[in-house]
Amino acid sequence: MSLFLFPHSIPSGGAAGIAILMNHWFHLSLGFSLWIANIVFLFFAIRYFGYTWTFRTILSVATTSTTVNFITLQVPHIHVHLLLDLIAGSVFFGIGVGILIRAGASSGGMVIPALMIATYKNWSPGKVMMGINLLIFLLTALVIDYKIVIFAIICQFFSTNIIDYIYELKIHKISFLTANWRKR
Repeated sequence: MSLFLFPHSIPSGGAAGIAILMNHWFHLSLGFSLWIANIVFLFFAIRYFGYTWTFRTILSVATTSTTVNFITLQVPHIHVHLLLDLIAGSVFFGIGVGILIRAGASSGGMVIPALMIATYKNWSPGKVMMGINLLIFLLTALVIDYKIVIFAIICQFFSTNIIDYIYELKIHKISFLTANWRKR
């Protein structure tokens, strides 16, 4: 997010959109804004998903916020091209969130209510997250620039499809140390 999306004010999701808005309005750092945007959802997560899942998500949010803060302040970003940055940010974000969900955690933010709704309704978590995030994207576009909603929707399209692919991916365990390994 820090390298590819945030320099263009493109939110990767709802919490990132809220963080960009807080950065725009109150000049808070993006990492700290991500923490603030996630606090409310973490309280819901404790009740709905339990302490273990929420603790993993808190670790994820802490890692993300710290990394965003460090990269934003220390690493100069050379803007290659807006569309290349958009695609790279979407792919990395989708892979990261997909892996987190498979590992029994999330990246926080709108992933938490999206997983709650997806679990309850038996819907795809990526598609639910896309619907929730549209409202925040529209607000970000109204406040900062109308083009952001288009870029954010493109980002969500790619990243949510990658999230769904990784979430539904069937991984077969290969065991070479069993007695019947040659019969496979």
